[in-house]
Amino acid sequence: MSGRTRFLIPLFIFLIMAGFLLKGLFMDPRHIPSVLINKPAAEFNLPTLYNPEKFISKADMKGKIWMLNVWASWCSACRAEHQVLNAIAGMGIVDIIGLDYKDEAADGKRWLQQLGNPYKEVLVDKSGRTGIDFGVYGVPESFLIDGDGVIRHKFTGPIYYPDIKGVLIPKLKEIRGEGK
Repeated sequence: MSGRTRFLIPLFIFLIMAGFLLKGLFMDPRHIPSVLINKPAAEFNLPTLYNPEKFISKADMKGKIWMLNVWASWCSACRAEHQVLNAIAGMGIVDIIGLDYKDEAADGKRWLQQLGNPYKEVLVDKSGRTGIDFGVYGVPESFLIDGDGVIRHKFTGPIYYPDIKGVLIPKLKEIRGEGK
């Protein structure tokens, strides 16, 4: 191997690596692909925040289109997202089920009292096991789930106002078979 070839191989490897890093700079971290899209949602049977003797399971959601929003009172990004969830709830376009993730019940209740409660129900995931089963990277994350219990879309990070018209409403129309 000549001296020139020995120089070109490391340069070529460096250029390939630099290309991947450069591509990463322009990717939106909110669009992390999920292997769970179009797969059945995780099984769960969890107590509710306001009535710990009442449990809700995946089977209870059968036939309903709903959004699972994973949040916690200690999460600053969840605070930023919360007014958007209140707006979605006010629009009545989809039922939102909250999953209070690795949180204290009193803190979760105080949070909802201060910021408003957009949730039809709030489930408690004290251990974080259900969040893990859903493939949660961190809070907030939201999953749009169809009437067959299949995950149809995942929001990684906070949902913002433009996401309502740009993503949520079109996905709901797609799930409901509207506009075809």
